[in-house]
Amino acid sequence: MDKKDEIKDVQPIRSLEQIEDMKWSLRKWCGERDYILFVLGINTGLRVSDLLKLTIKEVKGRKRMVIKEGKTKKPRTIYLNGIYKELNDYIKTIEGTTEWLFPSRKGNKPISRIQAYRQLNKAAKMVDIEDGIGTHTMRKTFGYWYYKQTKDIATLQEILNHSHPKITLRYIGITDEEIENSLEHFVL
Repeated sequence: MDKKDEIKDVQPIRSLEQIEDMKWSLRKWCGERDYILFVLGINTGLRVSDLLKLTIKEVKGRKRMVIKEGKTKKPRTIYLNGIYKELNDYIKTIEGTTEWLFPSRKGNKPISRIQAYRQLNKAAKMVDIEDGIGTHTMRKTFGYWYYKQTKDIATLQEILNHSHPKITLRYIGITDEEIENSLEHFVL
């Protein structure tokens, strides 16, 4: 699958129940590493390429950190307050065995984007989420729920580094959802 096709085709997870199902499935069927990857992804909105480059040293014991995004090269502050305990409990289980936050079993390197994609899809299938899941689902899910909770499209646009609010709304699927909702009960 082409990277651009995946970004276009994946959707945010719009149901809190499905988010909880994914967490359960990842933890039970894939493992703690993949669970933490998903939780970190949906709580920060980082691209999977930036998530996979994280090291234990960069994250351990921090409630806030600044990273330089790979795609945009811009600095971005990441807040880890809501997942601090889980993240650091996980780090205790891998510390001393690797420098990477999401280590591969194949030597001292992080898992690949393809492996992350496989694990997310495996977990999604286990809980009957069949369509639109990919590594970019995490970023889109963050954006969708950030917007739903705050209605602050300007800040979300800034967080996601988009050039226009319209792009951000389309990216997180709000435009399509609002059109569908407005047409659902429309009758003349």
